[in-house]
Amino acid sequence: MPLFPGGGTTLDSVSVMDRPIRLTGPEGPWHRFAKAFREHGVAMVHARLADWVPEDLDDPGLALALGRDYARFRDMRHRPVRERFAASRSLLHWVAGQAMDAPPETVEIAYKPGGRPYLRGCDQIDISLSHTDELLLVGITRRGWIGVDAELSDRPMLSPGIERQVCTAYERAMLADVEEDDRNHEMVRLWTLKEAYSKAIGQGLRFRFNEFGFGPAGRPLQVLRPDGSPGTGDEWVLDSCTIDGRYTVSWALYDAGFGDTEDTRASTMLDPGLLEALMDGAGA
Repeated sequence: MPLFPGGGTTLDSVSVMDRPIRLTGPEGPWHRFAKAFREHGVAMVHARLADWVPEDLDDPGLALALGRDYARFRDMRHRPVRERFAASRSLLHWVAGQAMDAPPETVEIAYKPGGRPYLRGCDQIDISLSHTDELLLVGITRRGWIGVDAELSDRPMLSPGIERQVCTAYERAMLADVEEDDRNHEMVRLWTLKEAYSKAIGQGLRFRFNEFGFGPAGRPLQVLRPDGSPGTGDEWVLDSCTIDGRYTVSWALYDAGFGDTEDTRASTMLDPGLLEALMDGAGA
């Protein structure tokens, strides 16, 4: 995978992509999600951990709700870790189920090398998950690739050592021009953008973060080379926002040029044999 993939199509139809949609639990509200996914082929949601933690972590029904993730969940011993894992995977199942018009328990989540989640049997849809503190964040698209990331906005990240490891020379010069009180927040923004972009191209932390960068806040974003020259074009949509005044979240969306698959129902997209097996396993 090249560091600066391009050659997709210009994302005019999703240039209006707004901040992530708040979900208060399995009840949604889902109408805004459905509208965004229907009209633009991409949607992002955020939620509070407490709204998605199961009431009973020992409920045998979680085996159905979590699917392949249940074995991993069962082996976890620390309650906060179990809560976060169950909540984040539950949200992921519900978001994918809404996009595919399928019961959430029939959605099968698998993982690529490096831990990136994907929907088994449904390559037309790409998903991304991030969580920090009490925030859960999910992005989903049928247009290409997506990556999302979230951090506490006040996470201390300023130090010469970190800046050299994380930032390009262009970004270090840009940070030097930022007011001192705002500099750490700007560093967090750059970090989340790098994480989101790395997730979108499926590389995680395998690319050194000081080999690519981004420009200042408040301007249209694209991936930049270490000297500040453009590395990608309009086929990428990248942006950040602050949620609840506490969290900085960023997203990176790439249109791979495959066209928009408007019908993403599980009954249409999944192999019939796989769909039947999933429905039988869910007791449908």
